[in-house]
Amino acid sequence: MRLSELAEKELIEMENGMRYGFLSESECLFDVKTGKIHGFELAAPVSLPFLKKKQEHGFIPWEEILLIGEDRILFQKIHTKKHDRS
Repeated sequence: MRLSELAEKELIEMENGMRYGFLSESECLFDVKTGKIHGFELAAPVSLPFLKKKQEHGFIPWEEILLIGEDRILFQKIHTKKHDRS
């Protein structure tokens, strides 16, 4: 599957059904030498008066992705610490 196809999919956390937007709204972090995806850095939550504020933002490691469906990517938070970019 191409990254452009993944970008069209919505990110949903399995535990509580929280929607995190579309993958295209995140930054893909990968190893430039191997092409291996480390995960996705989420943008800061949008704060609009008529929308619920997203509780968390940060980083979704590739290991936390459980299922890539036709329209959605389901993930489950395993790590609680923030990703270190070093």
